[in-house]
Amino acid sequence: MTRNKNDETDLGRLRAVDRALADLRRGLSLIVRGDKEAALILATEMAYDPELSALGARSGETPVLVLTAHRANVLHILPTGDDAVSIRIDDWMDAPMMRGLADAVYDLDQPLRGPFTRLKGPLPPSYSAAVKLAKLSRLLPSVLAAPLDLQQVAGLAEDHGLIVIDIEDILSFEETAALRLKKVASAKVPLQASENTTFHAFRPQDGGIEHLAIVVGDPDRRSPVLARLHSECFTGDLLGSLKCDCGEQLRGALKALGDEGGGVLLYLAQEGRGIGLINKLRAYKLQEQGFDTIDANERLGFDADERIFHPAAEMLKQLGITKIRLMTNNPEKVEGLERQGIEVTERVAHKFPSNTHNELYLLTKKKRSGHYL
Repeated sequence: MTRNKNDETDLGRLRAVDRALADLRRGLSLIVRGDKEAALILATEMAYDPELSALGARSGETPVLVLTAHRANVLHILPTGDDAVSIRIDDWMDAPMMRGLADAVYDLDQPLRGPFTRLKGPLPPSYSAAVKLAKLSRLLPSVLAAPLDLQQVAGLAEDHGLIVIDIEDILSFEETAALRLKKVASAKVPLQASENTTFHAFRPQDGGIEHLAIVVGDPDRRSPVLARLHSECFTGDLLGSLKCDCGEQLRGALKALGDEGGGVLLYLAQEGRGIGLINKLRAYKLQEQGFDTIDANERLGFDADERIFHPAAEMLKQLGITKIRLMTNNPEKVEGLERQGIEVTERVAHKFPSNTHNELYLLTKKKRSGHYL
């Protein structure tokens, strides 16, 4: 009985975050609530002057602009030690200006901005959680936020039809979704690399984004299974982009599994190292301006790598695989899986020749991310 009740609670939390993500992407405001404070928030990327005015009118407070520490550093705003900072919205800062402050693509076109007034004191937890929500929605990691008293929350939500989402639900969303993955479909799909291949589709219980497990042959679960974690890459996997080595890694991994006679490739919905396709294209634009792949992500306000390994570990466990030989050049994948209870008995090198378009990308991964290249 307790387990069923916990499952229902987790499902309710997942669905609440899903609804909040949808509203954020539609340019709607919502309320992020903590134990002692709350905030009315709006994604900066989706903010226009009418929405900005409504944010202040509904809350009765002047909104602030919240940026990640990475993005604030680019704008020469002094750090606070928090993962995000808030700055005062001055009279000259209209909605287009704030959208530009959130998007690094326009930095070189608008070099003389500021000065900005960073607000002192600890960042409210609701502000930091709101930035995390923006990341989960695959929008730029910045929000406009106005403080609320907890007594305001219920009435404001009812009067304006606003979603209320708890901080705890935002922060636990990725792990909870991974633990609630369910296998929803399986089918034989013969591939060039191996005709004996089965696709297994996994979906979170709330109906979120699906991941795929591609099982080649019939690997012996009693021994370490050859495995590859592959984050989806629309440009490289499907279109043959020369800016990365993702397509070569995908096809090379399938060939290696076929040659081995069995193994598994997890195709994970983590485009652009977890920032999403649109933000990856923004990062590509910054790379055109001379920034490397890590600097580009951080200028946009993201970490160098936003991926998590909970879904991969859960999928392997549901497939009956707890020991693997992992094809990777990335030490963080080894460490991430082992933290989630998957034993990596061997790291198998997975390198491919560079070209003139991805040489800097691969060199950056080697020198700055510690990849074995």
